[in-house]
Amino acid sequence: MDLQIEGNSALITASSSGLGKAAATRLAEEGVNVVLNGRDEDRLEAAVEEVRETATGEVIGHTADLTDADDITSLVNRTVEEFGSIDHLVTNAGGPPSGPFLETTDDEWYDAFELLVMSVVRLVRESVDHLAAGDGGTIVMITSRSVKEAIPSLVLSNAVRMGVIGLEKTLSKELAPDIRANAVLPAPHETDRTAALVRQGVERGEYESYEQGLEERGQNIPVGRIGDPMELGDAVAYLSSERSSFINGVSLPVDGGLGSSNL
Repeated sequence: MDLQIEGNSALITASSSGLGKAAATRLAEEGVNVVLNGRDEDRLEAAVEEVRETATGEVIGHTADLTDADDITSLVNRTVEEFGSIDHLVTNAGGPPSGPFLETTDDEWYDAFELLVMSVVRLVRESVDHLAAGDGGTIVMITSRSVKEAIPSLVLSNAVRMGVIGLEKTLSKELAPDIRANAVLPAPHETDRTAALVRQGVERGEYESYEQGLEERGQNIPVGRIGDPMELGDAVAYLSSERSSFINGVSLPVDGGLGSSNL
């Protein structure tokens, strides 16, 4: 399927690893010029080189802290300077600390809001004029399945990420028809973080092998396995494309059927 986005430009945040890197990879393979982002310069440079291996569009990296408003302005400006526009914005951020409600401090609540919500607010605010200037800008927000069903001991993710979904739905009304806004809600995927946790489990004797650890992590998922990050990347690329031009304001689970919510 031709996604009809070759030659477009995209900014993908928190994309030096994991699901953000997968989204950047898929877009770059479709001929989109992409800007990767991360805080660790060495890790970001390695990710840029890896994405370039299969890209048919241009790939660059820009270090930025998503909790710093000035860094976000610089990130958006760099994208426009390099590629002349921003056609697609993909927002992503690392997860906040785990823990139950009574053990979560005020500072942790404020930090989570800055990371998960205000980063998106600022990114959209800085990008909106550029997104609207093209033939059809898109925003895709990578969040979590926790916005559908609360996950034990993840009170910050459960509560704060809901603000991202409220923002996404509002933007889908206010910015249309020039810009579409959607979200993807991933379940467990075989990211670097997941792989590290499984290997630690093998070292502790919890699993006999890495393969067994992955299998056990996917045993509650109806399709029988955890996700490949590139499958999440496929969803992001599709929602960024002309092929999804009638999809707007949707929160799409990419979870192998793990969720039990009817909506």
